[in-house]
Amino acid sequence: MDIFFQDPNEIPLPPDEVRIRELQASAFPDGQRVRVILEVDPFQKRPSAELTIRDAGSNLLAAASVIESMTRKIELTLHLRFPGPSSAPTKPAAYTLSVVLFYQAPPEEPSAPGQTPLLLPPKVVDEKTITFQII
Repeated sequence: MDIFFQDPNEIPLPPDEVRIRELQASAFPDGQRVRVILEVDPFQKRPSAELTIRDAGSNLLAAASVIESMTRKIELTLHLRFPGPSSAPTKPAAYTLSVVLFYQAPPEEPSAPGQTPLLLPPKVVDEKTITFQII
């Protein structure tokens, strides 16, 4: 028996047309973790994504890479690493979650035998940034 969970009304899109549909971030009560929900359009080829969380001073607090996701909806828990001697902030603060959705091109064949194949830069198809608060 075959089971398909794909909605027949949604047509899988080629890489150039895939976009971020939904992006959410919500902090856990401990102020140390953030639940992230990322949903993209139906796709023909599996996309990759880079996620980063930064504070108001642009300090990197968390990062994650999703390589060739098999599902359209991804739920992650990112653990925050605060700079300096203190841990989580004691007062409400604003943070940004940024996502870059991309496709990695296959390596370029070397021009001569014995050379390493050249890795081409990824093709970015969509980017999105949202702000959220830790209370």
